[in-house]
Amino acid sequence: MVSFSSALANGAWVGLSLAEAWRWRQAAGNAAAAQEQTLFRILRANANTQYAIRNSFSTIHSVADFQRSLPLVTYDDIASWVKSIADGEPNILTAEAVRLLEPTSGSSAATKLIPYTDSLKAEFQRGIAPWVARTFLGQPGLFAGQAWWSVTPVTARNRYSPGGIPIGFEEESEYFGHAQSRLIRALMAVPGGVKLISDPESFRYVTLLFLLRSRSLRLISVWNPTFPILVLNPLAEWWPQLADDIEQGTLTPPSVLEPGLHTHLAGLNRPDPWRAAEVRLLCRTASFADDDGRAALHRRLWPGLGLISCWADGNAAGYAARLARLFPQARLQAKGLLATEGFVSFPLDGHPGHALSLRSHFFEFLPAETFPEGSSALPHLAHELEIGGQYEVIITTGGGLYRYRLGDVVEVVGRYRACPLIRFVGRANAVSDWFGEKLNERHVSAALGDLLARRGWQPRFVMLACDAEHSQPAYTLFVEQPGVSDASLRGLADEVEERLQENFHYAYCRRLGQLQPVRLCRVERGGLERYIAVCVARGQRAGDVKPTALHRGGGWVGVFG
Repeated sequence: MVSFSSALANGAWVGLSLAEAWRWRQAAGNAAAAQEQTLFRILRANANTQYAIRNSFSTIHSVADFQRSLPLVTYDDIASWVKSIADGEPNILTAEAVRLLEPTSGSSAATKLIPYTDSLKAEFQRGIAPWVARTFLGQPGLFAGQAWWSVTPVTARNRYSPGGIPIGFEEESEYFGHAQSRLIRALMAVPGGVKLISDPESFRYVTLLFLLRSRSLRLISVWNPTFPILVLNPLAEWWPQLADDIEQGTLTPPSVLEPGLHTHLAGLNRPDPWRAAEVRLLCRTASFADDDGRAALHRRLWPGLGLISCWADGNAAGYAARLARLFPQARLQAKGLLATEGFVSFPLDGHPGHALSLRSHFFEFLPAETFPEGSSALPHLAHELEIGGQYEVIITTGGGLYRYRLGDVVEVVGRYRACPLIRFVGRANAVSDWFGEKLNERHVSAALGDLLARRGWQPRFVMLACDAEHSQPAYTLFVEQPGVSDASLRGLADEVEERLQENFHYAYCRRLGQLQPVRLCRVERGGLERYIAVCVARGQRAGDVKPTALHRGGGWVGVFG
């Protein structure tokens, strides 16, 4: 019955997505025209806003006019405008009402609040629809079951700005359109209410409970590949109690839930003795000692799982590869580039990289040679990109961001018709600079990737960070790589040091004695879990914590040492 109802709901969702998928394909035939239409749709809709008047939107008659009239901005440049929105003032960045302010982490501000309008949600849907239609039609087995959509714990509930605007989505499904959101909620193996559990252990327990209930799981769609790995880790310890809860329809997480939330979630856990018996049999005979044993168990628990969609570019690549090994029955699909601020690209199966979402926002691309501040190179448009080139993404959206520097760097890897195909490389501003060394995260990531690939290693955790508080400061390489000798790890750290010295500024700091050679810190176990726990304690949501080759903050020796 679940499979039949899931097939109907998935079919309805794909049906709602087909028209937009067709429109995107038409746009891909003439990227320049599609992007110009998108830009002027946004400008016309917001022509009488305070920001438009300040920046003379009325004088803009071409894309070139737009680029000459408006400056490139970061969040700091528009923070005062967003504050006016948060205070309740209308017609600031958009003519439309701001429905909510979505928090996301910032580089200088502790938290950025991104305005969400109905137009911005529609722009997200213009990117989601082609992905959904092409993915499901290309893999029909996905129609027949449920999906685990990203659900991460909320850091705070029922928050409002001083002007009464809600802060944060209640569920990730709200990124989709209204009709699509209702269908997705009906298809979710893990109900959205789980994200209201504040205790991390209880959150993982209840998430695991609903995943184990779903034998018809077909799709896992999460942002971060580390997230499902962390959720599944306690299965070895918890499976007996989880099986009891599935059998009896009870809910016994490690900590007490709020009464109303407990009642709601327990009501969704109807007794299922047959599935409980299957879970007991499979877990009792499973080997949890290594990834191979866990993978065999996952294959038996969810035999129909066909697709895992997650970040798999940049620093997420190693963790995505491990997630794929843990679910050998499923195909791994690298997510496109999505940010809180906008929808940039989506997977295009059968093609390299990800397709630019031409109908979502207006895009500009700042060439890599402009990253050193002061370069005079102008941003390129979508149809002007060169294959092999690296660019920082700039977006203009229906949410009121105009020529906004997203900070994400992409490489152009091909074209689909006239649409550029891109892959995420790293962050433009991810520079660690304690003593003038100016280490760029993309350089460190490339060096580590090369050195690890040469050795055939796939560490469970690896990161470089500066121990600036030490009497003799140095960068420390944190590595969790079971089965490798300390001497071999030391050799890796030495080669990382050699690669870092290719950076003139780092080499100069070393010659001056401001920095000592790279140190090694062997992480015995649980490196990823500890890293995420610290990031959450510093204010991030667990599902939003991204792996990084180079962390710009300090204090990590105290965490891992």
